[in-house]
Amino acid sequence: MADHHAVGHPSPDDEYLETPAGSEYEHTDANVWVIFKFLLWLVISAMVIHFGLGLMYGFLIEQSKETGDRRYPMAAPAGERQLPPTPRLQQFPHNELYEFRVGEEDLLHHYGWMNRNAGTVHIPVEDAMRALVAKGLPARAQDPARPVETPGMMPSDSSSGRVMERRRQ
Repeated sequence: MADHHAVGHPSPDDEYLETPAGSEYEHTDANVWVIFKFLLWLVISAMVIHFGLGLMYGFLIEQSKETGDRRYPMAAPAGERQLPPTPRLQQFPHNELYEFRVGEEDLLHHYGWMNRNAGTVHIPVEDAMRALVAKGLPARAQDPARPVETPGMMPSDSSSGRVMERRRQ
């Protein structure tokens, strides 16, 4: 492959390869004095603002010493630790959940007191189900004023529940 520069085909960028003698920056593009004045104004403004903020901060500290009240309840003195009001975030939620589940399993599978003063105990679920089956559920007496509902009957939709109709299957 032949090199285009060697053959005599100049590149459009060839004129920028060398800086001509006597070249300087363009004096009309950037006015150094304007830039210097802006930076000076910026530094002076920053100093005035910081000085003003320092005075305001000192004023607020003196005002808080005079009033003596603590407007910010979470701002505790140095060395004193103050907890926020409840409810607080959990520190170890996995441990607390594990302890809760262990306690629940203990209630479900072991004997224990619920309220010793009232004489209330808890028993394992399996024992409670066996006792319920052996004893039976209490049944209430049928009220003679209330008619016995026929199985398969249900209130009709069009009567707002006043008329019974046979259930469709």
